[in-house]
Amino acid sequence: MSPEPIAAAFWRIEGRVQGVGFRPFVYRLARRHGLGGSVRNCGGVVEVLAEGPVAALARFERDLIRRAPPLARPQIGQRVQRQPGGATTFCIQTSRMQAGPDAHLPPDQFCCPDCLTELMNPADRRHGYPFINCTQCGPRYTLIRALPYDRQNTGMAEFPLCENCAAEYRDPLDRRFHAEPLACARCGPSLSWRTPGLEIQDNAQALAACIATLRKGLVIAVRGIGGYHLLCDAGNEAAVMRLRRRKQRPRKPLALMIPWRGADGLALARQLVHLNGEEASALAGPMRPILLARARHDSAAAGRLADNLAPDQTRLGLMLPYSPLHALLLQAFDAPLVATSGNLSGEPVITEVATAHRRLAAVADAFLDHDRPILRPADDPVLQFNAGHLRPLRLGRGNAPLELALPAALARPVLALGAYHKTTVALAWDRRVVISPHIGDLSSPRGRAVLQQLGEDLQHLYGVRAALIACDAHPDFPGSRWARTQSLPMRTIWHHHAHASAAWGEACDGAGDDTPWLCFCWDGTGYGEDASLWGGEALIGRPGHWQRVASLRPFRLPGGDAAAHEPWRTAASLCWSAGMSWAQAPAADLGLLKRAWQQGLNAPYTSAAGRLFDGASALLGLGHHNSFEAEAPMHLEAVSHTAELPPPLPLPLSTDPQGILRSDWQPLLELLLETAAPVASRAAAFHAGMAGVVRDQALALRAAHGIHRVALCGGVFQNRRLCEAACALLHAAGFSVHVPRQLPVNDAAISYGQVLEVLAQEMKS
Repeated sequence: MSPEPIAAAFWRIEGRVQGVGFRPFVYRLARRHGLGGSVRNCGGVVEVLAEGPVAALARFERDLIRRAPPLARPQIGQRVQRQPGGATTFCIQTSRMQAGPDAHLPPDQFCCPDCLTELMNPADRRHGYPFINCTQCGPRYTLIRALPYDRQNTGMAEFPLCENCAAEYRDPLDRRFHAEPLACARCGPSLSWRTPGLEIQDNAQALAACIATLRKGLVIAVRGIGGYHLLCDAGNEAAVMRLRRRKQRPRKPLALMIPWRGADGLALARQLVHLNGEEASALAGPMRPILLARARHDSAAAGRLADNLAPDQTRLGLMLPYSPLHALLLQAFDAPLVATSGNLSGEPVITEVATAHRRLAAVADAFLDHDRPILRPADDPVLQFNAGHLRPLRLGRGNAPLELALPAALARPVLALGAYHKTTVALAWDRRVVISPHIGDLSSPRGRAVLQQLGEDLQHLYGVRAALIACDAHPDFPGSRWARTQSLPMRTIWHHHAHASAAWGEACDGAGDDTPWLCFCWDGTGYGEDASLWGGEALIGRPGHWQRVASLRPFRLPGGDAAAHEPWRTAASLCWSAGMSWAQAPAADLGLLKRAWQQGLNAPYTSAAGRLFDGASALLGLGHHNSFEAEAPMHLEAVSHTAELPPPLPLPLSTDPQGILRSDWQPLLELLLETAAPVASRAAAFHAGMAGVVRDQALALRAAHGIHRVALCGGVFQNRRLCEAACALLHAAGFSVHVPRQLPVNDAAISYGQVLEVLAQEMKS
């Protein structure tokens, strides 16, 4: 019998193949199939050369994709037949130091089950070590300085491996073979505990001091993977109030981190909130998000949590421990902890030890620090179940940087700066776009500094230099001002065009589509093409071709920006516009404000749906002031869930002189002021009426334009009651409906939409 013929081939493997244990996987796979050759990192790709029997080579190629590590997303970008060279052994070669646009940067990963088992095993040498990791878990995005992904290109370069770790790193049969963040207590990062008059430089003692301090009801700042958390006992009302008072966060809901309990780890979670299957899978999944879920109010939840965690809300934000440090803390504390971002209001999460000690000194009683570098911030991702699926409210550690495909290739690389609130930046080139984790708002110097840092970091990591900057059309947004100081050409993009384009891009899954969509873009306010404040718009078209076709009856905002913080101003304006009185207005003297309103002094017109929800909440007596963004509308939504949703109240629909359909909200105003009806019923009826606006405008526009596909975008559609009611009405009317699932509907998607608008403009020209 003649020997099987020998062949050789070269593969260029693209996609997410760095930081996910792909080279060790290829090495072991080649050994299993009896092949010789080599594998190495090269910039953002992996190059594989293998030779051996033809059949074995075919099985090897199949398994490169089919059996790839769980975190990998490999694609064969190139396959070239080679002449066999007689190789009989397989090796991992030194990486070729070549950054380039083929890079795929993985998000930070949770502590995998294998590492968690070792962490809790007293017989294991890494027992209790708060920085345990392997090729399938641990920090990535926040730790990588440059690609290719080798230890010398990470923040771990300053921690030389000890003899035992080095042996694991070199052993092809060890699951830490070429695990770049590899460490142990002898050679790796360590914890430190600092409180006035005391400093501890020992992992176990620092953890013990932290737990003892939490049990006293004090507030601790803990340095994690992507930045600091502020922790306190979630069952201690005084501790929660202490944190709220110091952080000047009187009513905003606080997220919880809960211990992993029971066979599936979710036993405690199920006692605190109602979980459907998709929510349970996400909560326990690798992303480890903050999940907003409906709170339980039965005996199972009684007495476990302080009453002041989420005032006036029906949902709680929960997450499970995702790092070994958090796993150790929660195992020892064995009860829920408040785990809110370690920052000052609206700013990006703090990453550096010295900065945290300086800026959080008035908030935290003590600090649990570590010396592993955090190269860039990554806050926790947030998800909620809405309209039949889990949808993100915030991108962060575990799901960003997020990469999406473009429908066509860009002529030149683009850096998109997003909006003002919930900002992300996006870097796009060829047919790729990468969206950063959540930055926050840009009102603070730190927010603006992080915007610039992440813009530069993305270009450095992916080896791509932007040739054009895209920003919001609002001339006074910080991103727009910064863009004007750069030497690159810039494009200004209308805010709601970016919203619509982002929804369109996700709906088309990067493939593009010339068929027009109808996009409802409802948010707080955004700079409109007519220089007024839009926010209740319906646009028809596709990127580069949006036409405003419908909106809401405009009204003035007394005090301009102040109305966003004081919803009673909007309520008063709505009443004045309708010729009605409102006896419950909190201002002692409305005369001066009304005269300014009548004369249009600092009282710009808006069509924003978000401001209508503000006004409705104030008219029902639920919220006259917003201590955080959208507080009053969130309270309105929570109250509405306690009543049945009635059929939508029909609202007048007319065409203005510019040909724009306008829905008149005045009948809803009259309903809100009908004090004989329960507040919950009026809140539910308001939501139903606003959902009816979406349906009625869509029907009218279908008759005029033949539109059958609808997308909902903008922060107002984070409101579950509204979004689900609107989707139900649209589906019943025969529309195909898309609500984004990869990107938030809020302003986090604006940077992606800006890229699509630039692409469309370039294709037109």
